[in-house]
Amino acid sequence: MSSIGIRGFAALRHRDFALYLGVRFCASVAAQMIIVAVGWQVYHITGRLLDLGLIGLSQFLPFLCLVLIAGHVADHFDRRLILLGVILAQMACASALLVFAAGNIRHTLPIFLVLACLGVARAFQMPAAQSFLPNLVPPAMLGNAVALNSSVFQVATIAGPSLGGLVYAIAQKSAPGSGGAGLVYALGAALLCTAVILMALIGTRRTTGGRVVVSLSSLLQGLRFVWGRKSVLGAMSLDLFAVLFGGASALLPAFTQDVLHAGPEVFGLLRTAPGVGAVLTAAVLAFHPIKRRAGVIMFSGVALFGAATVVFGLTAHFWVALAALVVLGAGDMVSVFVRSVLVQLETPDEIRGRVSAVNSVFIGASNELGEFESGLTAAWFGLVPAIVAGGAATLAVTIIWARFLFPGLWRMQAFEQT
Repeated sequence: MSSIGIRGFAALRHRDFALYLGVRFCASVAAQMIIVAVGWQVYHITGRLLDLGLIGLSQFLPFLCLVLIAGHVADHFDRRLILLGVILAQMACASALLVFAAGNIRHTLPIFLVLACLGVARAFQMPAAQSFLPNLVPPAMLGNAVALNSSVFQVATIAGPSLGGLVYAIAQKSAPGSGGAGLVYALGAALLCTAVILMALIGTRRTTGGRVVVSLSSLLQGLRFVWGRKSVLGAMSLDLFAVLFGGASALLPAFTQDVLHAGPEVFGLLRTAPGVGAVLTAAVLAFHPIKRRAGVIMFSGVALFGAATVVFGLTAHFWVALAALVVLGAGDMVSVFVRSVLVQLETPDEIRGRVSAVNSVFIGASNELGEFESGLTAAWFGLVPAIVAGGAATLAVTIIWARFLFPGLWRMQAFEQT
């Protein structure tokens, strides 16, 4: 049976996959809460737009240095144990941030050091998580599992920021300074503890690759595979440059304060809005999978992402900004779904970790490096011009990729299971 023929909640019949969704939800809600608190806390301490960009850069640099090694590790060791160790590391980082907040820290350097540690953890998390998912369900159910996994993640992106912003605002009133951030970090650590317990309940999976000596050739095998598959390369690079230029999420704390003149609770709602659009789209994809014109649909999603970013940057009205971010999330989810299924179906399991590592570099560069790019351009040209220019650049990238660089990807009709 084709992977696009499985619908609804079929993949949930597999116990370990259901447990993994619980892990994914708890860890993602915690991560979203923590990043909301960090962004608001850092901007409150310094008031500098560039520091919002440094939040992403401090996570991306260690991630970039280690992710190819992490992909090799994911192919030769128990991916379940890797993920367990990653969550424990994230829990330690949340605890460190809690200590800083309790001490009412007035300098950002310790916060950035903890974010760098989170970047190290994320370097090992992403290849292991992406390559672990196909081990939990039969190949025919992968498309359905990707849609459900994406839905759970996007629900977390809804719950996490709104919960983090609300908790921050309430706690801040009773404990001015960093008190709001402290309570958010405490709740994040508790959720990560729950994720550790659920992860420990998942059965051990054997790796398909033997334990080999790390070499440059082995580390680059995933990169060679991606370069040889033009459809995979096109999908990954499209997401990289589209989100790199169009990533306005890093500027939301400044946009909330300086354009909307609102507080952390509104920031939480804005941070939640892309997740609302994404989870609704993922739910539609779970019950109505893409059967044809997959390439056109993916490019349309990226174009929608860029157009929504432009609208968001041009408005000073809360409801318009909120609606634009919902549409932005919907467009991004379409691109994420197509890319995820395409990469997993075309990749042999014995190199899936290394290919996922390459995919993680593209995702990490688009997200964390995109946050730095947004902060830098906002510091140079101003907040609103940076957001609008980023959305326009995303639209330009979409046209160039579809018409000139990867026309075959534009013409792709359906997924092929290898």
